Amino acid sequence: MFNAQIFTLYPDFFPGFLSKGLYGKAMSENKWKLKIVNIRDYALDKHKTVDDTPYGGGSGMLIRPDVIAKAIDNNIEDGEKIIFLSPKGKLFDQKKARELSKEKKINLLCGHFEGIDQRVVESRNIEEMSVGDYILSGGETAAMIVIDSILRLLPGVLGNNSSVIEETFENGLLEYPQYTKPQIWEDKEVPEVLLSGDHAKIKDWRLSQSEVITRDRRPDLWRKYKKD
Repeated sequence: MFNAQIFTLYPDFFPGFLSKGLYGKAMSENKWKLKIVNIRDYALDKHKTVDDTPYGGGSGMLIRPDVIAKAIDNNIEDGEKIIFLSPKGKLFDQKKARELSKEKKINLLCGHFEGIDQRVVESRNIEEMSVGDYILSGGETAAMIVIDSILRLLPGVLGNNSSVIEETFENGLLEYPQYTKPQIWEDKEVPEVLLSGDHAKIKDWRLSQSEVITRDRRPDLWRKYKKD
């Protein structure tokens, strides 16, 4: 069973869609489990204070290291992977999703305000990870992205496991165009090769389309694909 544990200041954000559809079914079949830890439950005063001003000045507030450490120490065993969702972390990608899907348990720490005290990151061996070069209001949305990406890679979660292999990023390329019925729609026809029944030609066409799209839209991925 894959276990996900999320540390958050806003537990009501979860579980949402994670408890429904394919993921809800997989959860009921004990393929994965989700636990939410409310960081405020580990505050050290009656006001449930979790943040304070940064030393050295600056705008915003930081989550206190003593509060985060208490939450971690009461919910995580030695050796478990801890990930802080942070814009200055290493970029999360499909390769990382596959890597994390092989873990028995992951712990995701959702940041807020200006982040968390660096000392707790270092003392608890926390890995920093970013879901992209943009700013979110909190780590909860990022946590959903990470969990969603991982769960669909778990055996038996998706109805058609072969679809995972063919998707965007799985072979380093963006996905090729897809078509379905009707064959002619608004005077636009499905590419003839897809109607040919020749699987070798279809495979070649799809690869060539993926290469063109990747080269035009994501030159960074294209360079990496050509290098590999």
